[in-house]
Amino acid sequence: MARGDNLLKVEHLTMRFGGLVAVDNLSWQAREGDITALIGPNGAGKTTVFNCITGFYKPTEGRIALRHGDAAVWDELESLTERGKRHITTAGGSLFQLERMPDFLVTQQARVARTFQNIRLFAGMTLLENLLVAQHNSLMLASGYTLLGVLGFPSYRAAERAAVDVAREWLDRVGLLDRADDPAGDLPYGAQRRLEIARAMCTDPVLLCLDEPAAGLNPRESAELNELLLSIRDKYGLSILLIEHDMSVVMEISDHVIVLDYGVKISDGTPEEIRNDPKVIAAYLGVADEEVEKVEAEVGL
Repeated sequence: MARGDNLLKVEHLTMRFGGLVAVDNLSWQAREGDITALIGPNGAGKTTVFNCITGFYKPTEGRIALRHGDAAVWDELESLTERGKRHITTAGGSLFQLERMPDFLVTQQARVARTFQNIRLFAGMTLLENLLVAQHNSLMLASGYTLLGVLGFPSYRAAERAAVDVAREWLDRVGLLDRADDPAGDLPYGAQRRLEIARAMCTDPVLLCLDEPAAGLNPRESAELNELLLSIRDKYGLSILLIEHDMSVVMEISDHVIVLDYGVKISDGTPEEIRNDPKVIAAYLGVADEEVEKVEAEVGL
């Protein structure tokens, strides 16, 4: 697949909680191989969008479509929508409507992986065990969902060795291989962030969703995170979608930035375009658009 083809399409996404409209008629697209950042002030609706994409929420309205394979499969989107199915597979690829899928199928079938703002590792398990848990589905498939694993069938032993190899490869990539047998809860905070990303990558995703991966990191750790995400994008051609408040991270590594304010998209473009957009500046400063220049002058921007 050529880099630049759309991988994800979010169309007219709306999410209401009673009388509260958390996301209002939101549309945007993410390209394959891009790092796309979703930013905005607190309460802008960013995590709600993530929850809709990853199947934790069912949107009130709208469509969220993800493709695997050839970009020509997008031609099937209207047909898929009309037929009311969750996905369609052609000779060239597959298309998924994520808003129709529960969270476990978004992960298992559509191959969307996610990390959370609050780290959710298994603290009492070793680093290696955390990464093997992420490969549970493939190991269960190799066991035939029976006792083949307990009985030591060769096919299961081979799958288990492959899972360990994948886990060790990702521990090495995030600089934690020497601590493979340590409890995850013993790691410092920054290392736990890297381990969580490694665990997500063990699911072999086509889209990696990161919810504030730089939260709580010091400047050195943020720089290491930038290097890790860029290396994942460049080596695997992986699409990354992130929510982030650390603008040094967003502006340094993102290819595409979407800005939300009170659930509405107010800007959509490159980091440079976003940095110079008066609407974005106004949203972050908490002032009306026409007051931006005055406030910038007062605070020395």
